[in-house]
Amino acid sequence: MSGFNYVLLHQDQHSQARRGCITTPRGEIQTPVFMPVGTQGTVKGMLPEALKEIGAQIILANTYHLYLRPGHKLVRQLGGLHKFMQWDRPILTDSGGFQVFSLGDLRKITEEGVAFQSHLDGSKHLLTPELSIEIQQALGADIIMVFDECIPHPAERSYVVDSTNRSARWAKRCREVLPAGSPSALFGIVQGGMELELRKQSAEQLQEIGFEGYALGGLSVGEETSHMYDMMEYSLPLLPQERPRYVMGVGTPENLVEGVARGCDMFDCVMPTRNARNGVLFTGFGKISIKQARYREDPQPVDPDCQCYVCRNYSRAYLRHLYMSKEILASVLNTHHNLYYYQQLMAGIRQALENGSFAEFRSEFYRKCQ
Repeated sequence: MSGFNYVLLHQDQHSQARRGCITTPRGEIQTPVFMPVGTQGTVKGMLPEALKEIGAQIILANTYHLYLRPGHKLVRQLGGLHKFMQWDRPILTDSGGFQVFSLGDLRKITEEGVAFQSHLDGSKHLLTPELSIEIQQALGADIIMVFDECIPHPAERSYVVDSTNRSARWAKRCREVLPAGSPSALFGIVQGGMELELRKQSAEQLQEIGFEGYALGGLSVGEETSHMYDMMEYSLPLLPQERPRYVMGVGTPENLVEGVARGCDMFDCVMPTRNARNGVLFTGFGKISIKQARYREDPQPVDPDCQCYVCRNYSRAYLRHLYMSKEILASVLNTHHNLYYYQQLMAGIRQALENGSFAEFRSEFYRKCQ
């Protein structure tokens, strides 16, 4: 991508954690970074101005969903996704591979691509690597992902081998459609299931093709957390030091801290927004479920140490009232708080890496959450 660059600023002395900066034509992204998920061109419950206020540097949108509705051609006709949703900072688009994977019996995988039925109206489609890139280019994303298959867990080794090799071939087709120097940066996605040997093979195959950044896919698909950490610890050091590293679909605050410790620069997950809509709030001392009766008369903010708009203005009792009353404002305020918490967590990690105190930060994080 013209104007895309990654610079490593600080390397932790006691772990693989690192502090960096990604430059894009739409602004810098300080890493490690958490990207709020705006699947359908909106982060549910959040105005773009509110996202900026809490410190969001980049958001994620989804190829599959925007292809089906309202359609990538319409978005392009209306000036691209940035203009369509009034967001002038960077956008990363997922290729649609995970969403197609989640369709189960509604899809069929071939060498050409994935034939599937829309979850909206049952219409039939064929999503190929070439079409995935075409959609993402029409959306105008700053960072786009290769089309791959998200391997389920558990899976037979023969299936994992075949899928990993097919994803590598698809990645090459994506690179051919979008050569280096194009308006969008293209990231490769390492697959390989829970097999270390196949993860290594996938990482090598992708580097032979060459991408502006690299991601780990196929995690947080039902495996034990310890297995996920093992995959990160083994796979991330296999990726180029001079390129950003992204773990897709992860995760909890603990996952983020541990992912950073293992060398990850970028994360995304629906967890803070989905939990917010279900009345679960993240704090410096762990999660709380605001629907519980214990908060009915509680005048305290969600987190007394939090400086977000919600904690500065509203009580737990009010937030519980909104949630129990099924008021729309419950989702708005809960989402604001949770995303603020995630952004502050990442800001704290970046500061600790700059100060050389990440080990202390990590220990204090767990001490507070106990």
